[in-house]
Amino acid sequence: MTSIWELANPQLRNLAVYEPGKPIEETARELGVDASKIIKLASNENPLGPSPKAVAAMKKALASANLYPDGGGYYLREALAAKLGFTREHIILGSGSNEIIEFLGHAFLTHGDDIITAEHAFVVYKLVAAVFGARTIEVSGPGLGHDFDAILRSITPKTRIVFIANPNNPTGTLARQDEIDRFMVRLPDNVVAVFDEAYFEYLDDPPDTLRFVRANRNVAVLRTFSKIQGLASLRVGYGIAPPELIRVLQKTRQPFNVSGLAQVGALASLDDEEHRRKTKRTTDEGRAYLEEQFNSMGVPFIQSAGNFVLVKVGHGVDVFRKLLHRHVIVRAMNGYNLVDWVRISIGTMEENQQCIAALREVLQIPPT
Repeated sequence: MTSIWELANPQLRNLAVYEPGKPIEETARELGVDASKIIKLASNENPLGPSPKAVAAMKKALASANLYPDGGGYYLREALAAKLGFTREHIILGSGSNEIIEFLGHAFLTHGDDIITAEHAFVVYKLVAAVFGARTIEVSGPGLGHDFDAILRSITPKTRIVFIANPNNPTGTLARQDEIDRFMVRLPDNVVAVFDEAYFEYLDDPPDTLRFVRANRNVAVLRTFSKIQGLASLRVGYGIAPPELIRVLQKTRQPFNVSGLAQVGALASLDDEEHRRKTKRTTDEGRAYLEEQFNSMGVPFIQSAGNFVLVKVGHGVDVFRKLLHRHVIVRAMNGYNLVDWVRISIGTMEENQQCIAALREVLQIPPT
C-alpha cells in the first residue's frame, strides 16, 4: 500500500508542528484538580479577560449567528483605517495575524526562495516558509534580539521576505527607531519587509513603522486583537500595507475568513480605552515585579518590552514540568533552541506571586 507521505508534499515530511501553550483544561485533567486551581502564564494572554465592550457587543450579535459575516470586513477595516490614518484599501483582516503570515507565504514564496528572520523569533515564520518549500535564514543578534546589519548581509538573490517581530517573541527585545530606519534605507525594494507588532500597544514610545507604508514601500505591518484587547479566542488580526500589496494578499484570502462575531467584538474593543489602559498598567506593574524577583533570585532574564519575560532557569522542560505539578503553566523554549529558558507571561499580581513562589521551590531558592 502506498504511504500517504509518498503522496503528500515532500517538505511536510520533516516539518515540525507548532506547539501552543498547554491548555488549562488538559492540565487540570492530568493532575486531577479543578481548572480554577491552575494558572496559565504560557501564551501571553490578557489576564484581565476580554474587553467588556467587546463581550457586550458579541452577546447582542449572537442573534445574527445564522448569517454569513461581512466577507470584506467593511466596518472593521474602516474603523482601523480611520484610527491609523489610512484608507480601507490599506487594511487586510486575518484569522489572527498568523493567517496574514500565511497570506504572505502564498503571495511571495515558492520552492527555493529564502526568508530571513532573527534566530530566536516567532517560529511560525519558518513553519510557513517550509510549507511553501522556502528556506529560512536565521540570523543571531546581540542579547537574543535583531542584528540588522547581519540581516542585510544575509540577503541573497532568492530572498523574498524579511520578518521583524518587534517586540520580538519569545525574547521580548525591542528594535529602536534609528535601527529600523537605517535598515529600511538599505533594504532592497524587491524584498518585502514584514514588521510583526503583536505587542505594539504595550510600548510607551513605539517605533513608527507605518511611515514606510505611507512611503509606499513593500512593507506589511501586522497587529492583532489577541493581546491587549484580550480577544485571543476570536482569532482576529490585521495587516497594514500599501493598497497594491494588500490587493495581492486579498487574492490569497479565503471568503469569510474572519467570523462575524470576531468582527463585532474587535470593532467594539477599539473604543475600549479603559480596558487597554488597565491592561497596560497591570502588565507594567507585573513585569517590574517579576524582573525584581528574578534579580533577587540571581536568575538571568532578558529585559522585555512585551507582556512576558524570558528567564534562564536551567533545563527549561524540567522546570516546566515541575511548575506544572505546582499548578503553574509556563512555556518551555526548547522549540526555539533555548533549552535552558522558559517564557513566563505576565498575569495578575496574585498569579505572578504564585508563579514566583512555585519557581523558588523548583529552583530551591528560599523566599526573601
